[in-house]
Amino acid sequence: MIWDREYYVGESIARKKSKIKWKICHNAGQLDIYVITLSSNPQNLLDIIPSWELMQKYYPKTELLVVGIDKGYENALELAGRIVMDVYHKTGDFHIRDYFLKRQEGKDSKKGSKWGSCF
Repeated sequence: MIWDREYYVGESIARKKSKIKWKICHNAGQLDIYVITLSSNPQNLLDIIPSWELMQKYYPKTELLVVGIDKGYENALELAGRIVMDVYHKTGDFHIRDYFLKRQEGKDSKKGSKWGSCF
């Protein structure tokens, strides 16, 4: 699982974002926490995954690019909408995957990686 270093966080968990990220990365139980990732299907924009689902041993976590987390499904939907609108305002289109991957490339060449892993 790879995390954007400036991943979006819902207002209700902003103070606890590091602790929540640590728990997700270490398979600790997190009720009502949702992870927003780049979509596994290129035709979609984002996936919203309950963090408890990531605890499953065979869940394909290696390909996940995390761009946000929030508490509660409705809040995660709103945060996903905010991510989409932010990308639209910055680029003028809805190519979410391209935006985050290009952003990664730009940071890799400057001051180190834009992405962080769990470990």
